[in-house]
Amino acid sequence: MAQRNSSGRGATATRTTRQAGNRTPNTPGISESEISRMRVDDIRGQLRRRGVSGISALRKPELVKTLARTLRAEGRAGGAARRSTGPSGRAPARKTPARTGTAGAAKATASRAAAKATRAKATPAKAARATGVRTGRSTSRSVRSAQVITSPADRPERPGRSLVTTNHQVIRNWAAARGAKPATIAGTERNGRPGVLTFDLPGYRENRRLRVVSWDDWFRTFDGRRLNLIFQEQLRNGRQSNFFRTESPDREAG
Repeated sequence: MAQRNSSGRGATATRTTRQAGNRTPNTPGISESEISRMRVDDIRGQLRRRGVSGISALRKPELVKTLARTLRAEGRAGGAARRSTGPSGRAPARKTPARTGTAGAAKATASRAAAKATRAKATPAKAARATGVRTGRSTSRSVRSAQVITSPADRPERPGRSLVTTNHQVIRNWAAARGAKPATIAGTERNGRPGVLTFDLPGYRENRRLRVVSWDDWFRTFDGRRLNLIFQEQLRNGRQSNFFRTESPDREAG
């Protein structure tokens, strides 16, 4: 009997020694006793940083066991869970790989290049609708430097400014303001159609060389040859200007 009691005492002592500090099995570095000495808020903070949810209503003993289980799971994973977080369990800031930024920049550059190529391949008609100017292999510096007028509402930036347009109403308004009529130079007609386009301006000494045509014929030729009209509204001193010139972006002369 005494031997049995002695064995019992020995077993109890052994069991007490084995569980000293209330360490979690298979994780000698994790002690629930040590965790229980932590403040409740600190335990909850450790759990939240490890992504554990549903802990708001738990009492301290339950929080202690939950944190112990979580730490034990990390230990079994060989520290993988700890490596996935920063100091004190904080998730590290995500860094975008350098090559991702480079790839994004390259993609943006490629997109801009593709858009530029698309604009370059646009038909002359589309280009004219977009800018109000027809362009081609022989587009002159005068056209490139002139202010584009796309509607009767547009106004010159300053007196004496060189202007360019393909807008029919702008051209008709300009001619009407000067009493000019649509015309072609006699002898330049082609198969009964107007030749070199011009305007019959009152008082112009070369009027005898001109042949007045209809606006329909004038504009049909103007558009068919893809011409631009370079002109001025005013001289630099503010007086009305009669300067004009038709120009083809394909062969310069209108």
